[in-house]
Amino acid sequence: MGIGTLNTAPASDDTLISRVDFPDNRLLIDLCGAHDAHLARIEAALSVQIVRRGNELHVMGESAAREQALAVLSALYARLADGRGLEPGDVDGALRLGAAQAGTAGDGAGGGASGSAGRGGEQLEMFRTGQIEIRTRKKPVVPRTAAQQAYTRALFENALNFGIGPAGTGKTYLAVAVAVNMLAEGQVDRIVLSRPAVEAGERLGFLPGDMKEKIDPYMQPLYDALNDSIPGRQLARLMEEKRIEIAPLAFMRGRTLANAFVVLDEAQNATEMQMKMFLTRLGEGSRMVVTGDRSQVDLPRGQPSGLVAAERILKGIDGVGFSYFTAADVVRHPLVARIIEAYERDDTAR
Repeated sequence: MGIGTLNTAPASDDTLISRVDFPDNRLLIDLCGAHDAHLARIEAALSVQIVRRGNELHVMGESAAREQALAVLSALYARLADGRGLEPGDVDGALRLGAAQAGTAGDGAGGGASGSAGRGGEQLEMFRTGQIEIRTRKKPVVPRTAAQQAYTRALFENALNFGIGPAGTGKTYLAVAVAVNMLAEGQVDRIVLSRPAVEAGERLGFLPGDMKEKIDPYMQPLYDALNDSIPGRQLARLMEEKRIEIAPLAFMRGRTLANAFVVLDEAQNATEMQMKMFLTRLGEGSRMVVTGDRSQVDLPRGQPSGLVAAERILKGIDGVGFSYFTAADVVRHPLVARIIEAYERDDTAR
């Protein structure tokens, strides 16, 4: 189901008005959002004005902005016609990706990469068609920025990937989604998720409970990502069967992880020795992803970060991909991007 006739007419202030007709009024209501909230997001982002007249939307503004707004509206309407829902994050994703890629903006979250071809199967075929979507057991996950698209492709193509950038850019979320996809398609036998058990600048003392209860607070972000990709009962069964495992980085020594998808989160808090230990766990038929934010190191003062060292040492090695994110790739609350940019300006000034 597509959009109807597109007409352009001059306005009194020498700008142009583009009129576009949408054949399905029910889908048009969803496109506009509650109290026209979706239209307001597009207006604010592109400096245009959008007015609804029956089954038509009138878009007013400068030519380039107006064309981009029409492309975004068209892509979002096509998304609704395909039976997929529309949330504020989907609108933001369409605006980020622009006209050519807006039709695939959806539920997700990273950067450029290089490396040898891997086992992407049907998923890699989607990159050739421009429809990038990670199928998980719970819902499809779609990258919302160009950097996230490149990162997702790298996850399917390389044996080892690094995702480096600020919080909220989807580094871990997308890595877990790809891991779940590969597990469901039989490309790996298990998923292993890890992170250093380091407090964020605090000393919590001894935690009560058994070993699992002690480490779970540190691992909770990984549980959150899994819960978004796998229904609760399936996740509990897979963890009981040890097909999905969450463990602190300190527990990785001595293991060889074959036919596994391994993710190390918050890698900026790994020491150089721990990072080397972790990277050498890579076994036959496995994939490994290392994510981190160099600006949020919680190691003791004077202790160098293993993520920074690995980035320096492994740059240029065939089969190792590096993906980088900026504040523009943040998919959390819009204020998060502005906070990150403010801190970056302060660091530069100092």
